[in-house]
Amino acid sequence: MRADGRSLAARILLVLACVVLVLALVAGYVRIAVINSDQFANRATAALRDDSVKSLVAERITDQVILRNEADLLAARPIIQSIAEEIVGGRAFTGLFRAAVRDVDSMLAAAGTQRPAVVIGGGLLGLEAAHGLARRGMSVTVVHLCDALMNQQLDAHAAALLRRELESRDLRFCMPAQTAAILGTERVTGVRLADGRELPADLVVMAAGVRPNVALAKSAGLQCERGILVNDTLQTFDPAIYAVGECVQHRNATYGLVAPLWDQARVCAAHLAERGVRRYGGSRLATHLKVNGIEVFSAGDYAEGRGGESLILRDPRRGIYKRLILENNRVRGAVLYGDTRDGTWYFDLINEGRDVGPLRNQLLFGRQ
Repeated sequence: MRADGRSLAARILLVLACVVLVLALVAGYVRIAVINSDQFANRATAALRDDSVKSLVAERITDQVILRNEADLLAARPIIQSIAEEIVGGRAFTGLFRAAVRDVDSMLAAAGTQRPAVVIGGGLLGLEAAHGLARRGMSVTVVHLCDALMNQQLDAHAAALLRRELESRDLRFCMPAQTAAILGTERVTGVRLADGRELPADLVVMAAGVRPNVALAKSAGLQCERGILVNDTLQTFDPAIYAVGECVQHRNATYGLVAPLWDQARVCAAHLAERGVRRYGGSRLATHLKVNGIEVFSAGDYAEGRGGESLILRDPRRGIYKRLILENNRVRGAVLYGDTRDGTWYFDLINEGRDVGPLRNQLLFGRQ
């Protein structure tokens, strides 16, 4: 997008438009704008006031993307698709909830009267939801696609410790297993797994996450894999189109959290407003789960098989496990189970890239 002759006010409006884009992405929508600077202010204001716009049709012409209708300037269309939507297929059920803030009150009200429950997804939100339902007296089974809980946040040993502890608290697990269908007509009666097994349930919570819906991007000729491919400036393979948020794939990584979205938006806004040059190098994330005394923390890159060196502390009697991954005398990742007091310190070491050679012998014992 060119800004030749663009006034300061127009630049500010353009940045505000990018903020609108970010807020839309948080809600699961993308707002795409290709702007004629002379008409920007009036058209953007009109579009922002129009909440009825639900679809976007864009086409590529010469060096810009144009919208078929001025009212579609900031038009919205879902660009991330809940895995729940793929399973449910648009049907409505009483007793079916998503692990979202807006469903919490209804879910808790239902939990007081309905006994068997199934939580689909063994990630952070799924386990917190399952534990909450179990505390209200429900018999809860967690269905998870992978063979390890929180497989995006924990290594295999920490995941096994977590499962063992949760099983001791009467949670049951069905994994690895894929949910094929929700059973029932108007009210949920259970779930069917891909292998044919059926689990009875009066309440089902969907916490299986989201995946990018790249149909619109592909139809516009953009390169896509798991998400819309972007470079370090959040530019797609079409130089006139930028993308941020859960729909994008950057350096082979996709993100399902809000924090990376803000990092991306700062870079994208700087380029759209031509306010210097910034690069997005990826986001370092930290996860902290605390369920009734079970503490789990992870940060950075702790994947096995990527080189580096692991420092490990195991204390089965106290239920403590720590693993730090070092590369070139710098902490690359950390997984903590049972004792997470030093998680913030480890996360700071990861972000700072500090040489921890002098601290090596005491790293596992925390900050002195």
